Amino acid sequence: MINSIEKTWFRHQGSLLPNISALFYCHLTYFGGAGLILSLNPVLMAAGTLAMAHGMVIAAYLIHDCGHNTLFKLPRHNAMMGGALNWLTGGCYSTYADLRTAHMHHHVDNADVTTLDYRGYLARHPVQRKIVEALEWLYVPAVEWIMHGVLVLAPFVLKEKKDQRRRVTRVAVIRFGLFLALFLYSPIACLCYLLAYTILLTVLRFMDAFQHNYGVVALALADEAELIKHRGDRDYEQSHTFSNLISVQHPWLNLLTLNFGYHNAHHARPTTPWHMLPTLHQALYGNDTSAVIPFRKQLSSFHKNRVTRVLGDDSEMQGNRFAQRLWNGSAVGVAGVSFLTPF
Repeated sequence: MINSIEKTWFRHQGSLLPNISALFYCHLTYFGGAGLILSLNPVLMAAGTLAMAHGMVIAAYLIHDCGHNTLFKLPRHNAMMGGALNWLTGGCYSTYADLRTAHMHHHVDNADVTTLDYRGYLARHPVQRKIVEALEWLYVPAVEWIMHGVLVLAPFVLKEKKDQRRRVTRVAVIRFGLFLALFLYSPIACLCYLLAYTILLTVLRFMDAFQHNYGVVALALADEAELIKHRGDRDYEQSHTFSNLISVQHPWLNLLTLNFGYHNAHHARPTTPWHMLPTLHQALYGNDTSAVIPFRKQLSSFHKNRVTRVLGDDSEMQGNRFAQRLWNGSAVGVAGVSFLTPF
């Protein structure tokens, strides 16, 4: 029976158990964590905050797999699952179709394409820039909060999104209504949810920061030649992609981010499901660790350049400067390029 279900619904052989397990886990930790937070017991609330945060992390990376149609055979089933999971991550203000389209630009154009040029805005507004930089110095993911806030505002400020105003209004009424109810129940519980969400954003931005040195392309400012100059160039793609594993010696730790750190393997074959990426990585690269960033170097770079990362350093696109900085723990990397924020 299991084999029949797998062959009928799932895209890859052997995918039923790992995907069902991941889906069960993210729902258990999200809603179980919510229950612990609502208990108002300080110890249980702390545990619930961490559980909910990790449930959202796993949901986010399952959405990523749905975007590549790796869970189910039919794209519409992947879209349904991705759209549903996006309610857990808070990215549901944007449509799943927009999310997937933006992420495909990342793969097809070999670029981090953005509609919202937050860097240009902050460069023109020094007061706002100083506030954002101060928050980032305190390890508050201010840039990610801005990008997620744009999900709510986009239909009301971008003409091309105005047809989504009614939908976003409905979503906002539901989510802000639940948030208000939580606040009235317990302001402390409300803070726990905000902390869990901040942890989610921090994990996502940590994983995104050093996986590429493509450079950020503002769609409104880029001409077609700039946008497509590296389109389809596999050598460029691999040489500007880096695998940021949590651990090489203990591969099971990479499941904390659903194997998202095997990024060279993912870009080599984007339709490979998350649970097959370690095997693919080994088949493609063997013991070659030249593109695998040691975790301690990732932490060093993330810490040292948390403020500089707000505006980035375009010089890291030149030659092998970015790779050298990664290996000595001084890379700047990028912010605001999450696949959950298609702007």
